Amino acid sequence: MRVLVAGATGVIGRALVPLLASVGHDVVALSRSAGRTAVLEGTGARIVTADALDAGALDRAVREAAPDAVVHLLTAIPPRLDPRTMPRQFALTDRLRTEGTRNLIEAARHAGAHRIITQSVAFAYDPDGDGLADETTPLWRTPPKQFRRSLDALRELERRTGEVNGLVLRFGHLYGPGTAFDTDGQFVRDIRDRRLPLVGGGSATFSFTHVHDAATAVVAALDKNATGVLNIVDNDPAPMSEWVPEVARMLGVPAPRRLPVFVARLAVGGWGVAYTTRLRGADNTRARLGLDWRPRHTSWRTGMAVELNGTVAAAK
Repeated sequence: MRVLVAGATGVIGRALVPLLASVGHDVVALSRSAGRTAVLEGTGARIVTADALDAGALDRAVREAAPDAVVHLLTAIPPRLDPRTMPRQFALTDRLRTEGTRNLIEAARHAGAHRIITQSVAFAYDPDGDGLADETTPLWRTPPKQFRRSLDALRELERRTGEVNGLVLRFGHLYGPGTAFDTDGQFVRDIRDRRLPLVGGGSATFSFTHVHDAATAVVAALDKNATGVLNIVDNDPAPMSEWVPEVARMLGVPAPRRLPVFVARLAVGGWGVAYTTRLRGADNTRARLGLDWRPRHTSWRTGMAVELNGTVAAAK
């Protein structure tokens, strides 16, 4: 199958492109900038450049590639995030999820592609409910204002994907190379420097996804007829009160400080507080059954321990 990967130089794309090639797919890697494609050298992929927000240029590039399937992984998330300025920091990513999705799906249609797979998130479920969220759980009904535009963009991405009988993969909090949980990523640096406190007890539940498991889910989805939405997360959701101290232990640093909600709200705003106190974990049962997919890293506990081993060794 010829597969076009849009966003091939992102954290999932860098894991996905060589994996697709290794299992026999003809891979076309789409990137906004030729300057970023060096990371794909030696993968066997053919590289094309086009801006997803330039509908004409994108249409020409996709038509020329003539893919059977298109995988949409386009984001532009900064390496360090500030929840107080989320609307500004996510402005380009929001456009890629709205305008970019529209342009890419239209270009895929013109090129005759028969399979569309898009990337969404598994941590935008409405927090008012019991237990883990499955794919029937509604997305956040009344999100903090800093998250509203980004959530609207995700809704539009998922709606457009559904209109062409595509498949939305909702990934959890990504960890592994190039992510915020990499050895020099934002979360790891903040835990190491004790800048990630447990707000109000740290009750937000995180479902994690290793970038390799995200990539294997895409590969599995290409061979299946699944449509709709699937959660791609590991088997071990955990509240911040559990995973932050555990990562601190892995790093060999002191346990996190604790911070009252009212103090945190002054520092990080409503979205920062909600992110650390209200997120809901996700259930992966449908993906395991529908894609015959299993995460190699069944728990962030072992996965992160392996990823952070170099950091711990360097600190000793």
